[in-house]
Amino acid sequence: MRLPDAGEYAAGMAFLPTDEAERARVKAHIEALADELELDVLAWRDVPVETATLSPISLGAMPHFEHLIVAGRAGQQGIELDRSTFVLRRRAQHEVGVYFASLSSRTIVYKGMLTTSQLEEVFPELHDERVASALALVHSRFSTNTFPAWELAHPYRMIAHNGEINTVRGNRNWMRAREALLTSESFPGSLERLFPICSPDGSDSASFDEVLELLHLGGRSLPHAVLMMIPEAWEGHAEMEPERRAFYEFHSMIMEPWDGPACMTFTDGSIIGACLDRNGLRPAATGRRATASSCSPPRRGCCRSPPRTSSRRAGSSPAACCCSTSSSTASCQTTT
Repeated sequence: MRLPDAGEYAAGMAFLPTDEAERARVKAHIEALADELELDVLAWRDVPVETATLSPISLGAMPHFEHLIVAGRAGQQGIELDRSTFVLRRRAQHEVGVYFASLSSRTIVYKGMLTTSQLEEVFPELHDERVASALALVHSRFSTNTFPAWELAHPYRMIAHNGEINTVRGNRNWMRAREALLTSESFPGSLERLFPICSPDGSDSASFDEVLELLHLGGRSLPHAVLMMIPEAWEGHAEMEPERRAFYEFHSMIMEPWDGPACMTFTDGSIIGACLDRNGLRPAATGRRATASSCSPPRRGCCRSPPRTSSRRAGSSPAACCCSTSSSTASCQTTT
């Protein structure tokens, strides 16, 4: 089929039931939700998979993978379209029980209950030369504080995370408490259908991602939203510029810090970046290569650059937010 121009359609991987009858039922329900949100379902596409290297445990828990492709009837593009697909995805999760790794006009996620080398083996289309991206967020880590499941692999829709968010219980409770006060004209329909914002069975990384996505799609830039959630230790910083202090002081009345030893990487498809926790408890380094690519691993030595390709390396500071941008309109997120 011929797709609309880039940015005028959204695509994402759905984790569907393996039973054909049940799969048909939930797909019909999702299509009805899309129609209600004035989104046209352009196609369901089977995602090619190779399962020869999977363990019996991974294979037994593996869902059926299909890409859903939708477009807005009003001609929405980019982030405006993503606001509609955000509502579709959240309602599909709450009302139908279907998890989407992503559903966006700007990013697409491939992930699973896999070892590092299995990602490209299980999803062979990642080898296709037509799969190209100016930005990529790659994470080789699994959720360690929840029971393993395909949907809990990193990355999530906007972030990949190494570390722990020790304040997550309080963060979730505060988010739940303020849901009654949330209003926005950016999203179609009632916000109440999207609650709870933080999924009860999600990991700390999943909860952070859910709140970050809400803040970003609600109108803030991605770095702005990240620094709302992971502010610098500004209260006792006598040498901080007044403008920066005012930024953190203002947002401290809106959002409490998500604290803990963490290296948080993030992208919205046009900007990609990384941020350390505000106490600098998780080591990280940033490298920029002569090829204009950059790497921000949560451990020194994770990124091995070929000789003569690394032009600059630096350690990251507490709550330092390092970002790169691209003129491309899409990024590819992959993980194991």
